[in-house]
Amino acid sequence: MRIHKGDQVIVRSGKDKGKKAEVIRAFPAEGRVILEGVNVAKRHAKPTRATQQGGVIDKFMPVQVSTVALLCKSCDKPTRVGMKIDKNGHKVRVCRKCGAEL
Repeated sequence: MRIHKGDQVIVRSGKDKGKKAEVIRAFPAEGRVILEGVNVAKRHAKPTRATQQGGVIDKFMPVQVSTVALLCKSCDKPTRVGMKIDKNGHKVRVCRKCGAEL
């Protein structure tokens, strides 16, 4: 999976299609990511010692990684991710459209 925590992505399908969001958490084994402000579920919580206030809490639920596309910072468009080995011998992610490092 080539989408990591902190990446800017755009949702390509589903009820939140077209929204831009940041990846909060990635689950590579399941092929899912949690995005900020996307796929929000309402959860009813009782007041506890940790949370003094009860009520309805918004919870971000995971979405399939195949429904999001990474946004390139240089060309500012959704792109696929390629891999390239830099001069130090490390693998880096690159934009397939413009070739810039991600």
